[in-house]
Amino acid sequence: MTQRQLYLAAYDISCNRRLRQALYVLRGYASGGQKSVFECFLTQSEKSILLKDINLVINLEEDRFILIRLSGAKYIHALGKATLPQDGSFYYVG
Repeated sequence: MTQRQLYLAAYDISCNRRLRQALYVLRGYASGGQKSVFECFLTQSEKSILLKDINLVINLEEDRFILIRLSGAKYIHALGKATLPQDGSFYYVG
């Protein structure tokens, strides 16, 4: 079975067109999130494809994107309406 890791993906994009494109890309990989921050359970190959796809969207001189590997849901604390990331039994990418 392929090992998945929990990542936090976030972006700050200055152009509305690129912003919509980045949102479209991230929604294909995310299991949850808020506005411009997404929780993603990714295999190593999915991570590589996500980074390649985002690189095609953003302007490296004007925009920001970060992908942070998290230790796992047992180390995450949620407050208010926030929910802990849930690793689903299956994923659809694309």
